[in-house]
Amino acid sequence: MSTTKSRDPKTGPARGTSRRWVTWTLAAAALAIALVALFGIFSGATTPKNAGTAKNYDVGQPGPGQAAPVFTLEDTTGRQVSLGDYKGKNVLLYFQEGLTCQPCWDQLTSLEKDSAKVKAAGVDTVLSITTDPADLVARKTRDMGLTTTVLSDPSLTVSEKYSANEYGMMGAMRDGHSFILVGPDGTIRWRADYGGAPDYTMFVPVDNLLADLKEGIRP
Repeated sequence: MSTTKSRDPKTGPARGTSRRWVTWTLAAAALAIALVALFGIFSGATTPKNAGTAKNYDVGQPGPGQAAPVFTLEDTTGRQVSLGDYKGKNVLLYFQEGLTCQPCWDQLTSLEKDSAKVKAAGVDTVLSITTDPADLVARKTRDMGLTTTVLSDPSLTVSEKYSANEYGMMGAMRDGHSFILVGPDGTIRWRADYGGAPDYTMFVPVDNLLADLKEGIRP
């Protein structure tokens, strides 16, 4: 007579597979929770609701009262654009982190949306400067429907002249989130570097930005 016992399905391979499935599910859930937490930390650090208030920015060099370094950079159409092209106008230079920073592009969107307020504050033109290649920037602006002139500074030549790459999360390899108002005579009238530690602000509501400008602008 055979003494072989039949396998209990509750203790066989099916049960082992079930246990592994539960383990994998719990691990996936833990990973998802961690990713959500990290996203919350990052988004909270880059787009604080009170950004731009209570002088929540640094003022780098060159600063107000100093001559703005001249430059010529390529825009998204391949055209060479010089600061001197805007002589006689108030030009707001917006140095930003670039393609990896969606809040930076949201900033451009908000500036365009509130262009009437920006002009009423005395700004004639906005020029944005990033270290990304012009062709990739062109694709980004096209996808977002942006019309602001964005200039490419891949060698950081201009960014370093303005020390704009000293105020951001990526160290000196990219610009932070800096605004510099250059007056009609080529003199810097106002500067705000929002992207520095500890907040690393990458978005400033337009009303807050213009309030800071109005308060700190040099005649």
